[in-house]
Amino acid sequence: MSLTIDQLLEYLRRRTALPDLGPETTLFSDGTVDSVTMIDLIVFLEDAAGIEIRQDDVTLDNFDTATRILQLMDQRTRPSA
Repeated sequence: MSLTIDQLLEYLRRRTALPDLGPETTLFSDGTVDSVTMIDLIVFLEDAAGIEIRQDDVTLDNFDTATRILQLMDQRTRPSA
């Protein structure tokens, strides 16, 4: 299954109770999302995309905004050339 920005934002809005959360809202660097929510987010992403998130994938560069998360998901699900 391909994850859309709308699906990801809806999930994050439910988990954070922040209805105005957008694609560029910082999630981790400002404390919007805590470590427990991060674990739930990883499980959600793995289920939605059918992939495994590796430990080295879990960085601020990859997870601090919804846009960055989708960029990571796109890289991980893109077929190898």
